[in-house]
Amino acid sequence: MPVEITWWGHATCTLEDSGTRVLTDPLFARRLAHLRRRRGAPPPAAAAVADVVLVSHLHSDHLHPPSLARLAPGTRLLVPRGAPRAVPALRRLDHLRVTEVAPGDRTDVGDLVVRTVSAHHDGRRLPVGPHRVPALGFVVEGEARTYFAGDTGLFDSMAEEVGPVDVALLPVGGWGPYLGEEHLDAGRAAEALVRLMPRSAVPVHYGTYWPIGMDAVRPHEFHAPGAEFVRLAAERAPQVAVHLLGHGESVRPEVAR
Repeated sequence: MPVEITWWGHATCTLEDSGTRVLTDPLFARRLAHLRRRRGAPPPAAAAVADVVLVSHLHSDHLHPPSLARLAPGTRLLVPRGAPRAVPALRRLDHLRVTEVAPGDRTDVGDLVVRTVSAHHDGRRLPVGPHRVPALGFVVEGEARTYFAGDTGLFDSMAEEVGPVDVALLPVGGWGPYLGEEHLDAGRAAEALVRLMPRSAVPVHYGTYWPIGMDAVRPHEFHAPGAEFVRLAAERAPQVAVHLLGHGESVRPEVAR
């Protein structure tokens, strides 16, 4: 069966590979603190069906306990090492099989291998939180090698750690009008393509959530990152096929045989 990727919005994707369903950073809420979902309906119930769920870091738009609570009993959950200690609500999700991972770890899930890699991002639950838990990326290896970057900026060892990949799921924006260097915007995501040179890429982490009452503040930062990434990728990495998905849309990218 061909590898299939569905983007549900923000950093939430379903990857189907080798008969195994992988879900990334599930966030199913219409509203989260000061953020509201401005584009795309919340994912349907079927989106919560997965064999393994990857959580890249502790920020509440990536590790969201109410969304994780919707997962079926026995679902495997990979989280950054130290996450249960830092997030008490995670410890209460005792219907899930939680595994703590760190860069360099390899986890077998069905016919897949999930490699954990580094990310350049503040992994604390709160901006001044006491628990320093590293942010992560993941490479899912099956019929394809798919890199889920989570939230990250560019870092020197990115290409070396990630290695050759067929598909890159790259963040290209955020949930607010300003991004720091620990994020990829459209330009930095295009530079990541130059470093990684995947066969295909899917832009994520944009155009979904936005702060309440800030609709008129730099609205292009909400609407434009996906199309801007497509434009810059065509200039800087024309060999890479970029798939710009709408919420709930799927693609079966070409993979090496």
